[in-house]
Amino acid sequence: MRMYRLAEGWRWVRKVAWVAALALPMSLSLSPGAVAADALPTDSPPAVGPERLQITEPYLELHTGPGRGYPVSHVVMRHEWVVVELRHTDWFRVRTDKGVVGWAVRDQLASTLTASGVQKTFRDVLVDDFLRRRVHMGVGWGRLEGEPLIKAFAGVRLSESLSVEAALSQVQGKFVGMDEWHLDLVAEPWSDQRWSPFVAVGVGRFKREPNASLVNDTTLRAKQGHAALGLNWHISDRFIARADWGLHTVYYTDTLTNEYRAWSLGVAFFF
Repeated sequence: MRMYRLAEGWRWVRKVAWVAALALPMSLSLSPGAVAADALPTDSPPAVGPERLQITEPYLELHTGPGRGYPVSHVVMRHEWVVVELRHTDWFRVRTDKGVVGWAVRDQLASTLTASGVQKTFRDVLVDDFLRRRVHMGVGWGRLEGEPLIKAFAGVRLSESLSVEAALSQVQGKFVGMDEWHLDLVAEPWSDQRWSPFVAVGVGRFKREPNASLVNDTTLRAKQGHAALGLNWHISDRFIARADWGLHTVYYTDTLTNEYRAWSLGVAFFF
């Protein structure tokens, strides 16, 4: 009886093994598909490509380079589509549906429509580099107490509205020559505007040197305080036009001070 039960048990083991062997290939063939199906995201957003713009003007001129000095190489007609690939100052490199590539000026792209039929808005891209400026250098010409003045200046931005600026000026008057330098803290409250007023205050040194035609006059060197009001105007690309008016308070001695007023117009380059 015991041997009979062992034989029956062995037969059941072989049947179970045979059924498992038949089911295993089917499960293996289904597993990759099931795993792949589970791995696929069900709510992932579709891939977003470059934005396509439809031309609404009668035509769009494509130049060979970013500037009106470059010849027109192609004309895109109304209702055709372009994709913006790159910008350089006020110019955009676009590609048509036919694969033609050229440069278009911002004014002609300002009325284009997006795929949803909404007019495309372009921020004044000329300001982008202006907002990211860190260092500027420039020269100016003007007058100090009626005498011709020339100066050089350079500055570094500490934050969006504060910067440090150093300036060196020289005046060659009829009877007296003057050299001065000052280091200012400059506040520019509306630095994100193309027209940007500023106020500056600082300290420096002042030297007054008489010409050889004067007798019994000596060279004077003294400390000075400086305050100024001015206006920056972003012209284009990396150039700024500048106008400022300044007050130099010179301390020759403890009891002798003098004030000099100056104004200047200049041009600066920033990067």
